[in-house]
Amino acid sequence: MSHFALKCRACGKILKESYCAFCEHCANALLVAEYKDREFEKEGRGIWRFNWLPVHRPEFDQPGPVVYKSEGLARHLGLHNLHIAFNGYWPERDAMIETCTFKEFEAAVVLQNARENGVNGLIVASAGNTARAFAHLSSISRFPVVIIVPRACLTEMWYLENSGFVPTLAISDGDYSDSIDVAKRVALAAGIPFEGGVKNVAKRDGLGVVLLEAVSKMGVLPAHYFQAVGSGTGAIAVWETAERFIAAGGHGDKLPVLHLAQNLPFAPMTKAWQRGQRELLREDLNKDFIELISTRVLSNRYPAYSIKGGVFDALQATGGKMYGVKNESVFRAMNLFRELEGIDIVPAAGVAVAALMESAGNKELEHDAPILLNITGGGERRLKMEREIHEVSPVFISKNISEKEIEELLCKRLKTA
Repeated sequence: MSHFALKCRACGKILKESYCAFCEHCANALLVAEYKDREFEKEGRGIWRFNWLPVHRPEFDQPGPVVYKSEGLARHLGLHNLHIAFNGYWPERDAMIETCTFKEFEAAVVLQNARENGVNGLIVASAGNTARAFAHLSSISRFPVVIIVPRACLTEMWYLENSGFVPTLAISDGDYSDSIDVAKRVALAAGIPFEGGVKNVAKRDGLGVVLLEAVSKMGVLPAHYFQAVGSGTGAIAVWETAERFIAAGGHGDKLPVLHLAQNLPFAPMTKAWQRGQRELLREDLNKDFIELISTRVLSNRYPAYSIKGGVFDALQATGGKMYGVKNESVFRAMNLFRELEGIDIVPAAGVAVAALMESAGNKELEHDAPILLNITGGGERRLKMEREIHEVSPVFISKNISEKEIEELLCKRLKTA
């Protein structure tokens, strides 16, 4: 018997457990997992020790994030209770996420959940980090995936394993959102599910591991939470997980204020929130802006902002705030973090650090408030000095690939990979 059920955020309908289930009544609403265990429990090692995950019989090990109390950055900003969730490779702190991204948690939970639901493979769209995480765990768990990425992101992509193991398609004439569109078409042709994006409950609860680990270390819910966002899935996950903690009791009764940041000029959610609007405007999603940002992993033109249970609702529920961060501020924050904390971080994490710096500089944070900064990726430079990594060798296709061409590709390349 399952230890969780799926509930629609809009109509409240309870659905039976199934992979990537959708509410038949509410197309524009997220499902959320409701766990029979109301109390937060942890036993064992890695992420599987947490009871609020939609899996039953994990078949591979998966390390989790490292949460520690900051000294250097905290002192610099005048914050006495700043905690950092580090998701990456930093052996001195026992951080062993060798893909250097918190997307490894979502990949682990999604793949295990899919296998338990009788799914035989997945089609995954990515701007880089998700691809690396799914490719790595596909190799470890022996669960087949096909990955689709935009060509522009290949310069920043690498795999831990030889990319020949995981079929990878690169969209030669499109961006991340075009990769999502093509991924859905490939899924239909192959008869293999699309991974599901934000609507996949396993994905969100996997990312919620960051807050599970933080509360287990801090003892309480943070008062403020800082993260960079592209789709917004990780932020929604933190909101949902915080709601479970409040319902359980014993870790605080207030939701963390979500401080979410995007890289200007491509910051559609930031611009919509600052206008006070649920709906995104077409001009906010201008593709030309993507070429001007330093964090292509945040360049999602289909963010989970307007959907019921999405980022807009999360910000409203938590009294949150959104930030727009310029490139120069991103690099300044990355350098400052490395100087003060002692490890390199990825540009997306630099966006979050810059937002924290802005908020602290504006005296918006209480000095003694428990604050959690999510470093969504770090340690790449360190890892590449110690581990062999592999370039991605994809098959290039057009975003306008025909259905016939997809079928031919599946027969010739993907089914023999």
